[in-house]
Parts: sequence; structure tokens; C-alpha cells
Amino acid sequence: MKKNLTQYLVEQQRTKGTVTADVRLLLETVARACKAIGHAVSKGALGGVLGSLESENVQGEVQKKLDVLSNEILLEANEWGGNLAAMASEEMDTLHRIPEYYPKGDNLLLFDPLDGSSNIDVNVSIGTIFSVLQVPEEARQRDIQEIDFLQAGYKQVAAGYAVYGPQTMLILTVGDGVASFTLDKEMGSWVLTSERLCIPEDTAEFAINMSNMRHWEPPVKRYIDDCLQGVEGPLGKNYNMRWIASMVADVHRILTRGGVFMYPRDKRASVREGKLRLMYEANPMSMLVEQAGGMSIDGVQRILDIQPTGLHQRVGVILGSKNEVARVLKYHTADTN
Repeated sequence: MKKNLTQYLVEQQRTKGTVTADVRLLLETVARACKAIGHAVSKGALGGVLGSLESENVQGEVQKKLDVLSNEILLEANEWGGNLAAMASEEMDTLHRIPEYYPKGDNLLLFDPLDGSSNIDVNVSIGTIFSVLQVPEEARQRDIQEIDFLQAGYKQVAAGYAVYGPQTMLILTVGDGVASFTLDKEMGSWVLTSERLCIPEDTAEFAINMSNMRHWEPPVKRYIDDCLQGVEGPLGKNYNMRWIASMVADVHRILTRGGVFMYPRDKRASVREGKLRLMYEANPMSMLVEQAGGMSIDGVQRILDIQPTGLHQRVGVILGSKNEVARVLKYHTADTN
């Protein structure tokens, strides 16, 4: 009989020591919230959750109805469990402290409640991304502040995402490889379907938004130009391009069969520092990719080594198959030498 999520986490807690009891309970709560979000997503127009609201989030993006609903589901599910001191969401201006009337824990939860939400109305796979940090020692006797969240990605104790597609899946790392779970909708449980995902080191597949080519930095442009030359070019092989415009879906494909995902910085003022959010997207995805044997950089440095300066900081992201990301890094370092 296959293990479920709880059994997997208990085993990690008891035999490998990679997860504490409170983190285990927190991850189970997040997984239940993802199950509820997946249920809302699957209803689509029948549940009246499609379409946009008149409001914008802190990023200046028009909010979808499911963005707001997903954010509320995660907040409500995680407020009362006693495992958290505070939460932060891509959809909120600032942190969300656990109310005084609930017990508190020594963990921090960050999440993008519904990544790829621009694809909601056209029925393309979307997902929820989350990251768990520990409260710094110096903050355990006072109210949590924004600075307490600003920890480099290598300090994450767990990270993962749920993808709402043909199957609803949960992909998780607690620092001991990457496991995947599939939601058994009849039983209502997350069933372990792969205990150790591994990204192939080599690939001939890249994912990037080609419509932004005119804005790219020279190293990115040269790399893609070389890819497009195929077997006759300097890279000596034919490449395929994939682009879903949902980071969860693109990264899920890479974790499953390899590839490189690129959302680089470019010359536009709005993307000069990058497009994706370090705390809610880049850090958790980078932890997953590295735990699966891949590599993740912002162009010139390891993403998990970046010291955050703000909750909504943006960065360039290049991640996936180790040898191909290393190749992209060489294009950047050659440009700076």
C-alpha cells in the first residue's frame, strides 16, 4: 500500500530528522488548503469563481476572483494551528501576524496563492507555491516584523507547490530530495507517487517568452540564438521550446523530464531587476530544483544565496537541468569578464 503525505512526513520526522513535528503539522495544513483551492479551481464557471475583480494586488496586477479566494483559504486554514508566527503572501501589501487569540509557533509561511492566474479562464494548469522559514531566534520574544522574513533561500526548511491540472499534485521538499503526491479525489488523500524526483543533468529543451526577445540582455540573446541554430550551431544539438506562462506548470515539466526555465532580467524598467518574486516564487522553486539535482541562478549567482531586501523583491530566474543552467551562466560570466 502506498504511503500518504502524513506517513511520509512522519517517516521524515522519526527516521531522518529532516522535519520537526510543528513543521509536519504545518505542511499537512497547507496541503489541506491546497486541496480546497484545487476543488474551487475545478468548479470553474460552475462555482462563479472565474473572471477578474476591480482590485489590484500590491504588484499592481489585476486580481482574479480565484486569487483572492485562494489567499483567504490559505490564511484561514493556517491561522489557528499553533505552528506559525506570521504569514506573507504575494497578494498582500505586508505580513499577516497570527491573531492574539490563537496559539503561535516558531515558523513563517510565505505563499503565492495562485501562480499563473492569468491562465485561469482558459483552463491551463495553475498552482500554489509555498515556503517555510523558521522565526529568527532574536524575534521569538517580540512581534514578528517584515525583516524576520528576509532570510536567504538556503534557510528554508521546506518548500513546495500544488499544481491543479489533469491531476492535482503536491510537490514537496523538506531538505531530503523531492517527493510528489497525487490527490486521490475519491479518498481525499495525498498519495505518494514518487519519493525522489530527479532532473536530468542535460537537456535540449528551453522555456522562455520569446516575445520579449528585443528586451533581453546580450547573454540571454546569444544563448537563445545559439539554441535556435540547432545541430549546425555552436551547441551542436536541436532544441525544443516550451512556454506555458505558468511557472508552476513549467517547473513541473522540468522536474518531470528536464529542461531549463528562463524568466530573465531585461531592459524594461519594470523588469530591470527581474519579474518573478524572490520570496514567493524563486526561492521555493530553487530549493525544489536543487533538491532534485538541478541548478538555479538569477543570471550570475545562485538564487538561494541572495539576501532579500524586501518581501516583494523581484529577481531574474534561470533554473532546471544542471549542465544547461551552467552553460547559461557561462554566457553571463563571459559577458562580465
